[in-house]
This record gives sequence, structure tokens and C-alpha cells, in this order.
Amino acid sequence: MKKTCAVIALATAFSATAAQAAAGDVLVRVRAIMVAPNEGSRTGALSTLGAKVNDDVVPEVDFTYMLTNNIGAELIAGTSMHKISSGGATIGKTYVLPPTLTLQYHLAPEAAIRPYIGVGLNYTIFYSEKSKGPIDGSDLALKDSFGFAGQIGVDIDLTKKFFLNLDLKYIDMKAKAKLNGAGIGKMDLNPLVIGIGFGTRF
Repeated sequence: MKKTCAVIALATAFSATAAQAAAGDVLVRVRAIMVAPNEGSRTGALSTLGAKVNDDVVPEVDFTYMLTNNIGAELIAGTSMHKISSGGATIGKTYVLPPTLTLQYHLAPEAAIRPYIGVGLNYTIFYSEKSKGPIDGSDLALKDSFGFAGQIGVDIDLTKKFFLNLDLKYIDMKAKAKLNGAGIGKMDLNPLVIGIGFGTRF
């Protein structure tokens, strides 16, 4: 009997500290993310050069609006900078702004550990491109792209209002390049975006 009462009391206390979300709530998360491109197929001069793109670690903010207890819509805001290299030499750099909207399904919205999965769309904006090294001074331009996104993650309660967040996204991202106005090929970037951070519920 004592053990039963203790279990009930512990469960009650634990549920009272839960930061679970419900329909109409807004979840705000601040993460540190690593954007890790997975260079795939290349065409044209980008293929000949064996062009590669480096990883970057940056801060990110995201907002999730809970449409129901289980379904949420998330929008992320963050930008990263990537160097483009060939044969170990940097030949260019670009900033990337990839607004991504995902529709999430939260598997256990009332639990203290709440996993979720999501699918959605991404629009990648390349900006402040600059040529470097052997092509320094040339006009480098990358075309913006549309793609899909996939996501898995989990929120883990720390207090009644705050939680730890772990998140992994795959983004379908392509870069079509021009140098001095002439096309020099296309490269699949398809980054993994690995994030860890903290969130709260409003």
C-alpha cells in the first residue's frame, strides 16, 4: 500500500511539472545547429572541380504552433555561412537562409518525453556570394531553390515551462551556380541539420 501511494504521489508530482503542449499553444525553441551538407551529384565545372561545401555551426530560433494536441506547424529561422572548396583550396563562399516549414505529429503530447516527426517544404536563399582564391574577382552567383524537408525530434521536460530539445532535419537543397553570368553546373547539397537547445511554451 505504501509503495502504491508513493508511486501515485510521484506520478502526480511529475505530471505537475510537465511542459506539454496543447492545441493553441506556441512552442519557442532556441537551438545550436550544425548544418552539414552532403554533396551529391555535380554537373559541369562543379563536377570537374570536385567542389565541396563545409559544415557550419550557428544559432537558430524556431516557432511551433499547435493546431491540435498532436499536430503542430513549425517554422525555423537561421542562417549559415559555407565555404566552397576544390582540391583543398577555397574558391568561394556563400550565406544560406533556408526558411523551412514542417507539419509535425507529436506522438505523446501529455508525456514528459515527447517525440515528434515532421515533413514539409524548404526554400533556400543564397546571398552575399563571393569568389575566392583562383577565381577571386569573378562574379559568383547561386540560384535559390525549393525542396522538401524531413524531421525527427524530441522535447524533454526540465520544469513546468522549459524543456530540452533534440532535433534532426534532412533538407533537399540544390545549388545552381553561375560565374560571370555563365552557368558552371549544379550541385546537390542536401544537408543534415543537427540541433540541440531549449524551449518554452506560451
